[in-house]
Amino acid sequence: MKWILKRVIGGILLATAAVMLFGYGTMYLWNWIMPYLFHLPMIDFGMAIGIVVLSKILFGGVRMRGGHGWGYGRYWKAKMANMTPEEREKFKAEFGQRCRSRWGNVEVKVEKSE
Repeated sequence: MKWILKRVIGGILLATAAVMLFGYGTMYLWNWIMPYLFHLPMIDFGMAIGIVVLSKILFGGVRMRGGHGWGYGRYWKAKMANMTPEEREKFKAEFGQRCRSRWGNVEVKVEKSE
C-alpha cells in the first residue's frame, strides 16, 4: 500500500515539475523572441501554459486510452483478427522484412500463432 502512495505522490510531483518546466520555458522563449521579432506583447505564466496546451492539441493530437492516436490500433487489431494463421505469419514476416530494411539489421522476432 505504501508503494502505491509513493507512486501517486511521485507522479503528481513529476507532472507538476513538467508543467512548471514547459510553462516557464515557453514563457521565457516567447518573451525573449516574439516581442522583438513580431512586436507581440509579453506573456505571463498562465498564458504560456495556454500556449503549451493549445500547441499540444493542434500539433500533437489528442491521444485516448492505449496510445493508439486516432484509432489505427483498433484498425490493425481488427484486420489481424480477420486473417487466417497463415496470412498472419506472412504479414508478420513481410512487416519484419520492411522494418529490417528501413532501420538496418534489426532483429525482428516472428512468433508462431496457435
